[in-house]
Amino acid sequence: MSAPRRVTLIGAPTDVGAAALGASMGPEAMRVAGLAGALEARGLSVSDRGNLSGPANPRAAVQDRYRNLEAVTGWNQLVHTAVYEALGAGELPILLGGDHSLAIGSVSAVARHCRERGRKLRVLWLDAHADFNTGELSPSGNLHGMPLACLCGLGPRPLSGLGGQSPAIHPNWIRQIGVRSVDAGERRLVHELAVEVFDMRYVDEMGMRATVEQALAGVDVDTHLHVSFDVDFLDPDIAPGVGTTVPGGPTYREAQLCMEMIADTGQVGSLDVVELNPALDVRNRTAELAVDLIESLFGKSTLVRAQEPARGLDVVIGRSAPRSA
Repeated sequence: MSAPRRVTLIGAPTDVGAAALGASMGPEAMRVAGLAGALEARGLSVSDRGNLSGPANPRAAVQDRYRNLEAVTGWNQLVHTAVYEALGAGELPILLGGDHSLAIGSVSAVARHCRERGRKLRVLWLDAHADFNTGELSPSGNLHGMPLACLCGLGPRPLSGLGGQSPAIHPNWIRQIGVRSVDAGERRLVHELAVEVFDMRYVDEMGMRATVEQALAGVDVDTHLHVSFDVDFLDPDIAPGVGTTVPGGPTYREAQLCMEMIADTGQVGSLDVVELNPALDVRNRTAELAVDLIESLFGKSTLVRAQEPARGLDVVIGRSAPRSA
């Protein structure tokens, strides 16, 4: 089953799950960077439903191990409903965050949709962080560091039970790419749950091509592929506009290759774009890069190769290049 060609943009302008303010402006920065037009250039029909309206950020202190739990729950309920309705209408939802706690709502909606249709789910988590903290493990209480734990049933019931089932997903449905910042407690938890994590050491040693091949192994026409793209996945030298930068992330070409290989599956059915913080950006540079990468996720390629090149040549952007032996 190929992915739908109708895309719905859903803005969730909140930083309620994060430590730093500014991710609430992410949806508008993506729009200013021309996301809708870029997707239309890929042959997609785009509907922008605007921004969801949820609770304000109370900026409260940590209470019972979580900061802003009630407000985070409110936003995720809104996201869950919006994403679930879009999927039911045969559309491909793109969630524009906002902080990464919002993925609890989007992924739980995707999982619910897949359960009801008997489809397999693969979650690609592109992020500098493992996002597997719990209230007991987290040094900060910020819920944007806990979405995967919540989705795997290890979190407060209002979040871990979204979609009517806890856990919403199984740990072996997750593939993390680009991780390079993990707290000690969540490291133990990730090992206990046997989550497949392709950290930056793996990328450095094996290369991005082998990494993505491993992350996509087993994806077939019966698989719904959800991509949760935290912009801090990227190296901060090329993407400064995030609240939690971690040096040593993928380069521009590594990120492009990652997106192009995911696009090649034809199975992308939903997408989160989160943690873009325009307050920390430089002339909307990070938003423009994110749009560029999303274009690649939906089929734009920097190289044009013939399917069956003649005379042992690959056709590359109008010129012939000898094949390597």
